[in-house]
Amino acid sequence: MTTAAAPRVDVERFADQGYLLVEGLLDPQLDLDPVVREYEALLDAVADEWRAAGTLRSAYADLPFAQRLVGPAIFDLITSPRLVDAVARLIGPEVLSNPIQHVRIKPPEALLSAELRERNTMVSAVEWHQDQGVALPEVDGTEMLTVWFPVFESTVENGCLCVVPESHRRGLLTHCPSRPGQAFDLRIPESIRGAGGFPVPMERGSVLFLHRRTMHSSLRNLSDGVRWSFDLRYQPIGQPTGRPWLPSFVVRSAADPASEVHDWRTWAGLWQSARDHLAAHPEAMKPRRWTGTEPACA
Repeated sequence: MTTAAAPRVDVERFADQGYLLVEGLLDPQLDLDPVVREYEALLDAVADEWRAAGTLRSAYADLPFAQRLVGPAIFDLITSPRLVDAVARLIGPEVLSNPIQHVRIKPPEALLSAELRERNTMVSAVEWHQDQGVALPEVDGTEMLTVWFPVFESTVENGCLCVVPESHRRGLLTHCPSRPGQAFDLRIPESIRGAGGFPVPMERGSVLFLHRRTMHSSLRNLSDGVRWSFDLRYQPIGQPTGRPWLPSFVVRSAADPASEVHDWRTWAGLWQSARDHLAAHPEAMKPRRWTGTEPACA
C-alpha cells in the first residue's frame, strides 16, 4: 500500500507573503474524524447531565454534531507527522508545541445573545490582530508559527479567516482593546492597519500557516451551522512561549529524541497540573503588554 505524497510546503512563499495555505495536508478521515468522535462523546456526557438537571429539554442526539453544540485524538492531531513535517520545514527540526492553543467552536451568530456577539471573540467575529501582539513581550524574538485549520469546511458565510499578505514586514503594530472592559480582546486600530486583506476559505484537511506578525481576522458566522477550527502554535525549542504559566512540550527533536512526548497521558497531566497551580495561584498569569492608554487607542 503506497502512501500519498505530502503536499508541497512553499517556504519561500511563506517568507514573502507571511502566510501559506497548504491544501490536503491533513487526512479528514484519519486526522479529523477521530477528533470529532472524541468531542461527540464529551458532548453526549454533558448533554445527558444537563438534561437530567433540567437545563436542557433534550440531548438532541438525533442531530448532527455541528448542530448540537450549537484526549488522545487531540494529542494525535497536534503531533501528526504530516503536520509536524510541514511545521519543521518552516521553523526548523527542533519543534516545540507552544501552549497558546485554541479550539474554536463558533455557533451561528443568530443564536448568540447580543452580549456574546459584542464581547466574546471566541464565539463571534475576531478583529484584525497579530498573534505576536496578543502574547507577552518575551515572545518577540520567538519564531512562533500559527497553524490554523477547520474541522469541517470553513467558508465566507460561516466565518473563515482573513489575512493581509506581506503585513508581517511592518513589524509589531499597536493593539488596543476592542471593547470597553475587555483587556484580553485586542485589535489593531484601522488608522494603523490601513486597507487590504481578503478571506481564505478552506476545505477539510487544508492548513493555514501564519507568521507571528501577519495581520488576520475572522468573519461573522452567518450560516446555520457551527464553524469549528483549531488554532495551534509551534516554535523552535528553547525560545520563550509567551505563556510561561502554561505547559509546552517537545514534539520533535533531532538533537534530543528522548525529550519528545509521545504519550497523550503525559501531555494531559501537564495541563492538569497547570490548571491546579493556576487555581491556587492566579497571580502567575501575567498581564499583556497593551494597556489601552497608548496614543493610537485614544
